Amino acid sequence: MAVPKRRVSKARRDKRRSNVWKMDAPQLMKCPQCGEYKRAHRLCTACGYYNGKQVVVVEK
Repeated sequence: MAVPKRRVSKARRDKRRSNVWKMDAPQLMKCPQCGEYKRAHRLCTACGYYNGKQVVVVEK
């Protein structure tokens, strides 16, 4: 049977259980065309622009 060789210290146990490993929310930036918030390096869903060029025509 698998048995731990040494007891896990309280500090090590609590570090593992802490919230350090939770993911962060994605960072948002303003679209230079319309000013809406969007994720970096992605198409703006509000206006359809990416990198200064219109990629998708968005119906309003």
